[in-house]
Amino acid sequence: MDFPALPVDVQPRPWTGRYDGDGEAHRRWWQAVTPATGKTVLGSATQRPAVILGFCSDEGVRRNKGRTGAAAAPAAIRSALGPLAYHSERPVADAGDVAVRDGELEAGQARAGLAVAALLDGGRLTVLLGGGHETAYASYLGVAGSRAVRDGQRLGVLNLDAHFDLREEAAPSSGTPFLQMARAEAAAGRELKYAVVGISEPNNTRALFSTADELGVKYLLDEDCTAAAAEAFVADFLSGIDVLYLTIDLDVLPAAVAPGVSAPAAYGVPLPVISAVCRQAVASGKLLHADVAELNPAFDIDNRTARVAARLVSILLG
Repeated sequence: MDFPALPVDVQPRPWTGRYDGDGEAHRRWWQAVTPATGKTVLGSATQRPAVILGFCSDEGVRRNKGRTGAAAAPAAIRSALGPLAYHSERPVADAGDVAVRDGELEAGQARAGLAVAALLDGGRLTVLLGGGHETAYASYLGVAGSRAVRDGQRLGVLNLDAHFDLREEAAPSSGTPFLQMARAEAAAGRELKYAVVGISEPNNTRALFSTADELGVKYLLDEDCTAAAAEAFVADFLSGIDVLYLTIDLDVLPAAVAPGVSAPAAYGVPLPVISAVCRQAVASGKLLHADVAELNPAFDIDNRTARVAARLVSILLG
């Protein structure tokens, strides 16, 4: 199966990690991931090939008056993922990075969306490594442009996040992607099916809650995120959709677990709950695309947040 020509700005680079030997018994991610060029082998009947794509952007965070640095996140996540043991049989390729430069966020999102759509139509499971949460709209452009959604499959967007990101702003930012999605879905004659796990009540204004209610957004507050409650919430959401786009804003986690984000969480959702939701999404068979956003390596401590991001990616592609 040939890879499509992708509008990436940075070609994939070799991965690195600990070397214990060759063969399946010693395999680590850096040995399993191949460049997304030329041909790739087909996946099994139950595991389609996966492709990782980076979205190097913190322009949306800058516009949202946050602390910048997330543009360096894709490299940091790959670095943390490379040494991990690889226990899957799924073929995984790296397609390189789309990079937002000179403040041209919208153009970067459009390029990333085209790349994601092409990969999805080629039968891949795609994971986009952000970047600020403006990554989400790039992901949406790809998912909405894919054959699956164009052919009428019901799309659901599940966000693991402390924030709704439904801001009304003059220019798109990391705080606006889901309002942009709602408007784009309405323009396409559809209604956005959007749910959020981990909403922090003190970090979302009444106006944002009102917007969420107007759009029919389902949400679970961080203080209510027990394992059982999250599982039931996600199961109910999954029952009403055909394909899932899962987006993980790392600021959904407690600051002690994920200190290297644009806006660290004072409360947060425990990592075991977040990892269980990721496993539930995979087990549903409906996962079409996922992304991980808001890692800010400049503020990470002992690479904790990058390691968490890598662990979550390994679950999604396991």
